[in-house]
Parts: sequence; structure tokens; C-alpha cells
Amino acid sequence: MSADYTLDIRGESCPYPVIYTLETLKDMSRGQLLQVIVDCPAAYRNVPEEVVKHGYELAREPEKNGRDMIFLIKA
Repeated sequence: MSADYTLDIRGESCPYPVIYTLETLKDMSRGQLLQVIVDCPAAYRNVPEEVVKHGYELAREPEKNGRDMIFLIKA
């Protein structure tokens, strides 16, 4: 499964990862996949909670890679 877009927001502290993710998803077509890469510890919980709350879905389980967390979100 490959992403249509990648949003690399490492180095951004909360709430910016959530804000940038939701803004990007809003501009995407339904069914497209967004890969989000974050390193803010609070984003590990906040990003999945907020995208689901706003009607999007996680296309797979989040992947941890060192300090980074990678989400694949279906618009």
C-alpha cells in the first residue's frame, strides 16, 4: 500500500502535527492515502484520535521507527 502524499512533520510540537494533518486531509480526494511522519510524543496519540474523530480512518496500524511514528491515513 503506497501513499498518495507524504507529510513529514518531524520537529513540530503539538498541536501542529494534528493541525497540519487535518488541513492536508481536507484538501485530498476521498480514498487517497496520506503518510504522516511525526516525532512529537503527544502526536503518537493525538493524530490517530483526531483523524478518526474527523471521519478519516487509519489504513493500517501506526509504525514505529526509532523516535518516529508513521501513520497511513485514508482520506
